[in-house]
Amino acid sequence: MKLSLLDAFIIIIYLISTIFIGLWYRKKATQNKDSYMLGGRTLPWYKLGLSDASDMFDISGTMWMVSLCFAYGMKSIWIPWLWPVFNQIFLMMYLSRWLRRSNAGTGAEWLETRFGKTGPSVGNSHKVVIAFALLSCLGYLAYGFIGLGKFIEIFVPWDAVKAYVPFNVPPQYVAHFYGIIFTLFAMFYSILGGMHSIVLGDVIKYCIMTVACIWVAIIAIIRLQGHHLNVPDGWYSPFFGWKLGMNWTGIISDVNQKIKSDGYSLFGIFFMMITFKGIFAALAGPAPNYDMQKILSTRSPEEASKMSGFVNVILLPIRYSLIIGLTVLALLYYNQMNLKDANGTIDFERILPAVINNFLPVGLVGLLLTGLLGAFMGTFSGTLNAAQAYIVNDIYLKYIDPTASTKKIISMNYLVGIVVVIIGVFLGFFAKDVNAVLLWIVSALYGGYVASNVLKWHWWRFNASGFFWGMLTGILTALVFSKLIDDAQLLYWFPVLFALSLAGSIIGTYIAPPTDMEVLKSFYSNVRPWGFWGPVHDAVMAEDPNFQRNKNFKLNMFNVVLGTIAQLCFTILPMYLVLMQKMALAITVGILAVIAAILKKTWWNKLSDY
Repeated sequence: MKLSLLDAFIIIIYLISTIFIGLWYRKKATQNKDSYMLGGRTLPWYKLGLSDASDMFDISGTMWMVSLCFAYGMKSIWIPWLWPVFNQIFLMMYLSRWLRRSNAGTGAEWLETRFGKTGPSVGNSHKVVIAFALLSCLGYLAYGFIGLGKFIEIFVPWDAVKAYVPFNVPPQYVAHFYGIIFTLFAMFYSILGGMHSIVLGDVIKYCIMTVACIWVAIIAIIRLQGHHLNVPDGWYSPFFGWKLGMNWTGIISDVNQKIKSDGYSLFGIFFMMITFKGIFAALAGPAPNYDMQKILSTRSPEEASKMSGFVNVILLPIRYSLIIGLTVLALLYYNQMNLKDANGTIDFERILPAVINNFLPVGLVGLLLTGLLGAFMGTFSGTLNAAQAYIVNDIYLKYIDPTASTKKIISMNYLVGIVVVIIGVFLGFFAKDVNAVLLWIVSALYGGYVASNVLKWHWWRFNASGFFWGMLTGILTALVFSKLIDDAQLLYWFPVLFALSLAGSIIGTYIAPPTDMEVLKSFYSNVRPWGFWGPVHDAVMAEDPNFQRNKNFKLNMFNVVLGTIAQLCFTILPMYLVLMQKMALAITVGILAVIAAILKKTWWNKLSDY
């Protein structure tokens, strides 16, 4: 093994602590359903925000981002718009408040506040959102599982442990074997302690990661002094034209093949497509995963907005300190790294573990590995918690045993958690790599989610039938596209996917009567969305002449634009710092200061307004 005794000791202590966390919170988590799934809605916004940020700091995503930063330099800050990362800004400015006002426990339960509990297609809309939630959760579990296995494989060579394993593991499945081992730890504490243990585990892990990331950035700054990075023209600039125009020939020629296989050579078109898709995806609100569960767990709508805003501030500077630090070290010592996988091909996703394994000091390696293992566990446990909530709350309690006792509900959560983990791991065996799973989730599956979930907020006539047919069309099309279209090309088929899903939504809406007006009035007066709500607004005004329409559309969009610019500044700030680009760093800090002063007046001071 390539780990020192000190590094191994740090990791073992952390793994043992996760077991104690699960046991410590077991009793509190079993008090009732809300305590297990939502932490009893008693956790403060900053803890939930830190936990949410911690869940987003996953191994697979960080490995992917380091490989992007290595190949694309400063331009890599735009590629995560695939998710899109700026959906957190839409949540921060208004959507988290709208969602939290429902008092629902899951996204499927939220549908009852919008479409009612009975009526045409209500049951179908309920089922289709559960299907989407489980598909996305299982996709994320497989995605995290693959990344973890690839990560561990570099630090614990199979030759060093195979003599102690009583069965043969083929080389192509070594990463999967490691993934299973560490998945068991994540499963233990998240299933036993529920949301309480997940949040505490995330807080501990975030503190470890912060120390480790800053340490890596400092090492990169020191090692870079007196050296020049051998990178192509344009690597240092975040700006771009129609074509990427970055040629690695004569430097590291293999990177050219990565850029070609990624499909980002026509960067201007790629950017237009991710922005088009991203805006609609952000308008749709959070997908039914751990992010939505954290929002629903907050104490109030105002705290939900604060939590989503806090995520941007505490996640991006720390994460990108690590990303740029590892990238600098990888560029300085590229010829000393082995990036070949078990099949002998160059895999740039192995940069992160290779740099940690070869160029960081004893102690820091243990801290960083502990933090990244915790990152996997945080993402895994948050996603698992969301999957449990949908199956237990929206299937078991709704259709099988509505009068189940608390003890029975907790037992079902345990059983469901184990089954979901097994399925997620099983799916991980069929995925090619981290990027393949990621592209399918963000380009295909989420593409089918968008149309129905934008309309549900903003169009009064949209009903459960429209939601069902729009979602079903989108999901089925996404599954078909994933079989017929190359992973790198999925994004460019988003307009077709969106158009089909939108057509399904509109046709489905008009083949069924409108949602009951009492349900619509309750939703509109409670959530107070802006959009096309004329008939419902008139009905509410007839009963309450003092009701005030939400007129904050322009203010919300103004804040979204400012917030997105600030998010980009938080992303690129540590990159400028490590690379010692002083003028760019000063300009970035100045922009952030101006935006913070404006948002204090246009957002923070107005959190209770609509």
